[in-house]
Amino acid sequence: MALEVDENDLKAAGAELLNDDRHGLRIHGWEIASHKGTILKSSTLQEWEQNLQTSHLPEMVFGDSSLVLKHIKSGTKIHFNAFDALTGWKQEALPPVEVPAAAQWKFRSKPSEQVILDYDYTFTTPYRGSETIELEKNGSSEISETSSLCWEDCKEQIDVVALASKEPILFYDEVVLYEDELADNGVSLLTVKVRVMPSCWFLLLRFWLRVDGVLMRLRDTRMHCVFSDSGNPIILRESCWRETTFQSISAKGYPSDSAAYSDPSSISQRLPIISQKTQKLKICEC
Repeated sequence: MALEVDENDLKAAGAELLNDDRHGLRIHGWEIASHKGTILKSSTLQEWEQNLQTSHLPEMVFGDSSLVLKHIKSGTKIHFNAFDALTGWKQEALPPVEVPAAAQWKFRSKPSEQVILDYDYTFTTPYRGSETIELEKNGSSEISETSSLCWEDCKEQIDVVALASKEPILFYDEVVLYEDELADNGVSLLTVKVRVMPSCWFLLLRFWLRVDGVLMRLRDTRMHCVFSDSGNPIILRESCWRETTFQSISAKGYPSDSAAYSDPSSISQRLPIISQKTQKLKICEC
């Protein structure tokens, strides 16, 4: 369901909707736009497999879907897409998670029906977004060779109280990058959500994995930028990896059936933290 935005709220915030067939808005020097495409066609899927050097990809890959946040003056561009996320999956190459049905999968009578679990079929990714510097020169964009922005470790935290304030939402969208139902044994899902208010923007990149009866894994990346008319913008980025087994959840007295864990938001605090980090990015407009 599309978000209906009050034009008076947009005007009061100094924001304007993009009018060049992009879904998004321009506010305080930022252009924020999302795009939702269809599932990759077989021909494009084969190209991706060749480029990623794999014969395995999620059931549903939304290759044209994206979220882009660009700071115009500095050319800082933070964007999210399925190909870069799957590149991270391929490079990390976690060992496969064993499931109860694995033995049956491995010993099916027909070779064409065998499933060899010699790769991370959960498509777990360490992806936290893609970064480039794009500066316009003579009417065309020039992309910097900078592979990453200068994020610094910090002790600051995203102000969740401020985010809970009742500001009008000027723009909101959720983009699915890829999804797999793990042969009806769970779900592997990568999404990114963005919310823009008069005072800031906030996004959540979430990888959610549930292997029924075996494992739950949640990798969240949150970014928050408070708008400022003076000084250079600062973005806080919090990354958190949570994971546990169904056996551990059951031992703590929580329900052990998979139906109780369809919504990661409702159970995230029950999952132990494996690692977490907070960083900040100072954007220089000069």
